[in-house]
Amino acid sequence: MPGMDPEVAATRLIPRARDRDIARCSAGFIRGLLALAAGLPIVGGCGPAPDTRELSLAHFLPPDHALNEAMFTPLAQELSELSDGKLTVRQFPAGALNSSAPAQYSMLLSGVADIALAVPAYTADVFPKTDLIAYPGVCKTAMECTEAMRRARSVLEPEYEARVLAIWANDAPVLLTRDRPVRTLEDMRGLKIRVSTRSAIPFIEALGASAVMQPGTVVHQSLTTGVIDGVAISPSGIVAFQLHEPASYLTTWLPLSGLPFVLLMNRGVYDALSPQQQGWIDGVADDSLSMAGADAWVRAGAEGLQLAVEAGVEIIDLPEGEKRRFERAIASLRDEGLAREVGDMTVGEVIRLFNGAR
Repeated sequence: MPGMDPEVAATRLIPRARDRDIARCSAGFIRGLLALAAGLPIVGGCGPAPDTRELSLAHFLPPDHALNEAMFTPLAQELSELSDGKLTVRQFPAGALNSSAPAQYSMLLSGVADIALAVPAYTADVFPKTDLIAYPGVCKTAMECTEAMRRARSVLEPEYEARVLAIWANDAPVLLTRDRPVRTLEDMRGLKIRVSTRSAIPFIEALGASAVMQPGTVVHQSLTTGVIDGVAISPSGIVAFQLHEPASYLTTWLPLSGLPFVLLMNRGVYDALSPQQQGWIDGVADDSLSMAGADAWVRAGAEGLQLAVEAGVEIIDLPEGEKRRFERAIASLRDEGLAREVGDMTVGEVIRLFNGAR
């Protein structure tokens, strides 16, 4: 397909799935081509189904990322042990199958990967209920946010045309700036701040700043060159994107909540497994897998804050009175937004589920 990204072109070669066996064979062939181009071992083939099955797990994070140690590797190990080696997982990290973080969900649906990590906030219009975990006042820590998502999981899962293996969140964002410290509400005025989800934009702007979305992979360069003045990001992002290097100041609090993450399995692949194989998948994809993701963000966040301190970044803790000023600045916008409809519910109804109401 002339002029088209090869990964996009590849996904279009995969049939939509009347014949699942052909679809899986096509996906395996494409994975093999992409793996070969990336210098990785080729996975699978198109011959008769053997006694063992290897699933591909794709993500855009580096191989040594905290989620690999906390989730992806344990998932593979536990599945292999539970199935006595009959069902295994091979990782394709660092965007080997698709380097675009927002494209991970569509890649999974196309069958290029059997399992994939997705960030719902990057395509919030597709997952509007899941994205509400970032709504101001919902939660602050990765554990709190993940527990909130677990309470609302029954209304979040239908947003996905895939099997949800885990759903979790990271800590609420901090603010890293290069030239201007943010100690008061007035300090926000005129700053250009990078945010992780479009739903945060109106709230950042209510504080007096302008807000833009950018992929995490470019924020280091954007902050270094002054394209943006600051980055609103969970502390774990300091480690992932080395933000202690261009940042001079770190304000430890913003009136926002955590960012959602999901680990998904292609539904057609899952449905084609035997009941026993599905049982092995379900056995490793329980609530503990989601909580392991939350714990990974907690540890990565602590590492990120320590990294900033060691690099000489000035840490700014807003006094309680100043936090109340930030909250008052967004209060009317937040309250008005509760009546907004998200599918068959309102924002307020979803948030009440997050908070444990029925």
